[in-house]
Amino acid sequence: MYKILCLNKISPTGTKRFGESYTFSPEMKNPDAILVRSASMHGMDFEDNLLAIARAGAGVNNVPVEDCAKKGIAVFNTPGANANAVKELVLCALLLASRKIAPAMDWVKTLKGQGAEVSKLVEKGKSQFAGPEIQGKTLGVVGLGAIGILVANAAHSLGMEVYGYDPFLSVDAAWRLSRSVHRSMSLDEIYQNCDYITLHLPATAETKGMINGETIGKMKDGARLLNFARGELVDSAALLEALESGKIAAYATDFPTDGMLGAENVIALPHLGASTPESEDNCAQMAVDQIKEYLENGNIINSVNLPGLTMSREPGTSRMCVIHRNVPGAIATFTSVCGQAGINIENMQSKSRGEFAYTVLDVSGGDVASAAQSLENLDAIIRVRVIH
Repeated sequence: MYKILCLNKISPTGTKRFGESYTFSPEMKNPDAILVRSASMHGMDFEDNLLAIARAGAGVNNVPVEDCAKKGIAVFNTPGANANAVKELVLCALLLASRKIAPAMDWVKTLKGQGAEVSKLVEKGKSQFAGPEIQGKTLGVVGLGAIGILVANAAHSLGMEVYGYDPFLSVDAAWRLSRSVHRSMSLDEIYQNCDYITLHLPATAETKGMINGETIGKMKDGARLLNFARGELVDSAALLEALESGKIAAYATDFPTDGMLGAENVIALPHLGASTPESEDNCAQMAVDQIKEYLENGNIINSVNLPGLTMSREPGTSRMCVIHRNVPGAIATFTSVCGQAGINIENMQSKSRGEFAYTVLDVSGGDVASAAQSLENLDAIIRVRVIH
């Protein structure tokens, strides 16, 4: 029986996929795996038997990812599960940033009590909220992951000329991207040519503050900027200055700062990107499926700290799952240990990710328990697990 600790309320659509071999609760002791959404796990003490943590969402800032890797704990996230929800909000923001819809709605409320004069006042005052259509305008999509691709394709369908920038575009992503989307080879090309720019990339040492005084200066006068990725991507002070000067016509974001609140031409939302019941269900289902696949078969899908590896099970074998340092000679050592224990290796795969590596061996015959113990005693080994 596998034990699962749920640190947050997880959608039943996901937890019902566990089945009879699992038990889960928010009070679970000594869990085999943890399901989490927003709860901070920094500072938590992890038991030695903890094998995996799955974050029902894309960001993992609330999880001590590197520390987990050093302890042989696989950390998973659910990329793409909330992509459609964010895409729809970005499309909404495109229109909000263009047509001054939010201030228009606020202004109309001030006409309460004017009686028969409301219609005349509406006609007289509506011109102050005029804004451009998005059809025929250029949109730059920075980051062509699960969300960026959906935004790019949808914007093209709405009649926009779309440019995409992503130096790390995967082959799978390229297949899903409309052929009508122009691929930009530099950010400067996006800045200089696009009426609208939308950000869809993580906050890293390289991307934090990427929208600043210098890069804003390269943009078209009156450009409109959308940030539904991470607040740290934008230098707030530089942005507010650009809004005041008119260099930036509007800024729509899911990550408001104190300085932005109440600022003219800022559309600030309270991090609503993934706030749909469908998104929560999708994230929960993906997180549960990934935990099950890892606990039952040792396969790693969407890990943020260990290499991805999936291998079909060989009938009649036991599976040895080895998390280890990415050092020369490791594989030779594994095969030697198995040979000394009289074990036959029926199938094997190994993948690395930075300083960590993961090797899966389907084995038969011999003393598997003894071989696993011998491996655990090696300096390069972080964790060995046998699945029968």
